[in-house]
Amino acid sequence: MARVVVDVMLKPEILDPQGAAVLAALPRLGVAGVTGVRQGKRFELDVEGEPDLATVQDLADRLLANPVIEDYTVRVES
Repeated sequence: MARVVVDVMLKPEILDPQGAAVLAALPRLGVAGVTGVRQGKRFELDVEGEPDLATVQDLADRLLANPVIEDYTVRVES
């Protein structure tokens, strides 16, 4: 069984209010030196046999990510 991971992130030009809220909270927690935070999503798909990455990319385009505002990467995890 293989595990395919799809990481989805907002495109850099899209505002990320959740990331901004985390960034604003860090100094209150005593954390310094962090200059940016972006939030994202991670999907793990357990696949029987050899994964078909073209099918997973199609799935990411159609279901897991919104390609208008999000970028994604697909990789097989060892």
